[in-house]
Amino acid sequence: MPAMDNTIVDIKTYMQAVGEAARQASRAMAAADTNTKNQALLYIAAAILREKAMLLNANQRDCAAANANGLEAVMLERLTLTEKSIANMAEGLQQIATLPDPIGEMSDFKYLPSGIQLGQMRVPLGVIGIIYEARPNVTVDAAGLCIKSGNACILRGGSEAIHCNQALAKLVHEGLEKAGLPTTAVQVVETTDRAAVGELITMKQYVDVIVPRGGKGLIERISNDARIPVIKHLDGNCHVYVDDEADFDKALRVLENSKTQRLGTCNTAESLLVARSVAKSMLPKLANMLTSHGIEIRGCAETLALVKQAKPASEEDFYTEYLDAIISCKVVAGLDEAIAHINQYSSQHTEAIVTENYTKARRFLREVDSSSVMVNASTRFADGFEYGLGAEIGISTDKLHARGPVGLEGLTSLKYIVLGDGHVRK
Repeated sequence: MPAMDNTIVDIKTYMQAVGEAARQASRAMAAADTNTKNQALLYIAAAILREKAMLLNANQRDCAAANANGLEAVMLERLTLTEKSIANMAEGLQQIATLPDPIGEMSDFKYLPSGIQLGQMRVPLGVIGIIYEARPNVTVDAAGLCIKSGNACILRGGSEAIHCNQALAKLVHEGLEKAGLPTTAVQVVETTDRAAVGELITMKQYVDVIVPRGGKGLIERISNDARIPVIKHLDGNCHVYVDDEADFDKALRVLENSKTQRLGTCNTAESLLVARSVAKSMLPKLANMLTSHGIEIRGCAETLALVKQAKPASEEDFYTEYLDAIISCKVVAGLDEAIAHINQYSSQHTEAIVTENYTKARRFLREVDSSSVMVNASTRFADGFEYGLGAEIGISTDKLHARGPVGLEGLTSLKYIVLGDGHVRK
């Protein structure tokens, strides 16, 4: 990886060198066989488990600095590593190593009237730039997915995680080198200068796609300024709809987990909808569960009449991803109004229905326009690890190329391949 000395002020030159090294490495990664890539992943996982104490120490330095600089609580929570989260990093890499390698997979072969055979082959995207805030685990998830999918990546983590990200980068490079792959296949940008981001998102000659992970402001800036295709979601205003044919115990469990397991994630429920015919019997009990967890409820007029602890909701509340101990609540006439409300106010991330009616469940799955739609299950399942992808490089609410948690296949493309035997066009 090109050296970045603190005295170097020419960010453009540095980033161009990083980009050129990534492009060269991407060719070696595209040609790497499955066994070599899997060995690299397992070497990195072993190094992470071996150096747990070193990683915790580096993370403590980052957290102490972030705390002193007044980093908000939700970001501090994302920044913090524990022994469990370090073990999860290693497990994610191990899981990726067990997944089928999509590269080189050929499909949809058919003979055409001309006599040629036409099919498609799955290939890497090339060089992927990932820009993210606070979360050191993204460094490992992104590296693992890019290695297995035959891509090179340039990782630009937030300045608040610089010590931990650099420590992780050394372990990733160790694993790549032991497997005989170029260490420049995964490069962690060494400068915290924001100008590096501006360079990364405009280096069309070196970078094929950008994946931003972070707050809405970061993602909007990247989407507006990038000259390279972006895989993104802006926010996660996720809904749980309790139908008039819902099992109450299921509704309670699904809502509790969706909202209270973790407040600061994009798949946390931010909005609750309850069918009018069961609101009187169910909503006060659901509200009591939420308030027992310290959740503030902001509701419509019917909610206020049934839930004494609720506060009035504004129109903006129904659009808001809180990432906090707040939830909006609305009583709706039934399934039609629930679907209409979700399609108007949601961010097209993840929505769940709780119902025992199969026909209603099918309608909800078909008509709700979000990247993940669930029946009788917590919105918190919308995650690459939980979907069996090993990890995710991000969650996409776009409709082109990739949608939902982006795993290995989301980091590949298809090209047409033709097989002939001296065939010529007439």
